[in-house]
Amino acid sequence: MVCYRATVWVSKWKNYKTMLHFCLSKYPTQQKSMCSSHQFPTATMLQAILLVIVSLSCIQAMPAPLPQDPISPSDRMFAEQYLDTFYLMRSKSKNTFAEKIKEMQKFFGMSVTGRLDSDTMAMMKTPRCGMPDIAEFRQFPGNPKWTKTRLTYSIVNYTPDLSRQVVDTAIQRAFGVWSNVTPLQFTKVSSGDADILIRFGARTHGDSSPFDGPSGVLAHAYGPGRGIGGDAHFDEDERWTSSRTGFNLFLVAAHEFGHSLGLDHSTDPRALMFPTYHYVDTQAFRLSQDDINGIQSIYGRRQ
Repeated sequence: MVCYRATVWVSKWKNYKTMLHFCLSKYPTQQKSMCSSHQFPTATMLQAILLVIVSLSCIQAMPAPLPQDPISPSDRMFAEQYLDTFYLMRSKSKNTFAEKIKEMQKFFGMSVTGRLDSDTMAMMKTPRCGMPDIAEFRQFPGNPKWTKTRLTYSIVNYTPDLSRQVVDTAIQRAFGVWSNVTPLQFTKVSSGDADILIRFGARTHGDSSPFDGPSGVLAHAYGPGRGIGGDAHFDEDERWTSSRTGFNLFLVAAHEFGHSLGLDHSTDPRALMFPTYHYVDTQAFRLSQDDINGIQSIYGRRQ
């Protein structure tokens, strides 16, 4: 707008005397010497003065460059740890920081730039499951599955955030999400060996994947197998609830039990197996078609 007005000044101010008054008002330090001699600037002088005014006006009118997303050193360190945890690639050519950023952006359906911008940083800081996102890196190689359809589970300890009855109900419902669409059946046992052990713990809690405190990683589970296989661990530093506040135990448990049965993370944001947490109505909860297709590809349909 300022540059446009400066151009109008050049085209409209034809009268030298009027233009002189305009220029002198802009440059008062020169006014005394010029006016006392009753001299008017030549056309060349006037054009030069106007050129300076127009140039300065245009420079002032130029928009300032947009600042790049500010990424602090602590955020950079957080991002490196995040990518090493969830996007550790076997190929050295794909294991650079930029390439892992691209893999993550592609997985979450973001613009694939390879740059650590504010949107990518925000996604990294969204509460999520602790299992990796890419199938190239797995805790258990191959495609593990349970070779039996009757599975047992045991709740080793309880969170103080909820009553034992509420926890029992949430866990039972979470298993029911998967038994409703497969031949699998789940039975709670209180003693003896169980196929799936469920426990709450904070920070270092007995496996090789310590939790990180409030928010961040909420829980993790291991694929089918002996020993720790199938077990699900929940971060006690979170506030577990049966509502939309805090983190809903039923929703997180249902996701983790998908891993206990052999599922990886899904790229479908509507799927239960999407890696980040988001609350949905638990009373009317239904698995997405992506979840159903995944679990039935392993165990078949419910008879």
